[in-house]
Amino acid sequence: MEEKVISKAVISRLPRYYRYLGELLESGVERISSNELSTRMKVTASQIRQDLNNFGGFGQQGYGYNVKYLYTEIGKILGIDRQHNLIIIGSGNLGQAIANYANFEKRGFLIKGMFDINPRLIGLVVRGIEIRSVDDLEQFIVDNQVEIAALTIPKSKATEIADRLVKAGIRAIWNFAHVDLNVPDNVVVENVHLSESLMRLSYRMCSLDKGKDLDEAD
Repeated sequence: MEEKVISKAVISRLPRYYRYLGELLESGVERISSNELSTRMKVTASQIRQDLNNFGGFGQQGYGYNVKYLYTEIGKILGIDRQHNLIIIGSGNLGQAIANYANFEKRGFLIKGMFDINPRLIGLVVRGIEIRSVDDLEQFIVDNQVEIAALTIPKSKATEIADRLVKAGIRAIWNFAHVDLNVPDNVVVENVHLSESLMRLSYRMCSLDKGKDLDEAD
């Protein structure tokens, strides 16, 4: 049977479901209806049901969703029910900020190493992780069974490093470099372009301002 294709929009909402369900668990909530979850998340109840039906539904008519069960199942769907070894290439301000964010470990992402080309950074320790030279990259990936690499380096170096990562067996790249990477189909890339995100924020802000201008003109 052909595997069902899940839309990017649905996938993008799954981490939000996971986060809200985690907050409900911490508050001691045992079950919740799609309408109640809709109010919290500002997503329609119909959309929530459609999203979850892509993976089997999980709810019961007249009962709603068991919060702990749904939280666990979405964790499995997202693949965060197991450990993923991760490295950071580029140990400047952004790379160090990522290394210092302890919540990644709670989600199963264990930072095993950090790398840089700057001799002033090599040898420094960030949250117990020593910054290494990129010369050690390939062997470290093999020795530590690394699956994911975060790229926080200038775009001029990103393509070269990405090629090395792919050849070393990296399965996924979390790309903060402002460049589109050309990788094989069996390697996943998640682009995080901070400036583009800020421009989208600016667009939305300007759209609100234009709406106000139209209201005032009326």
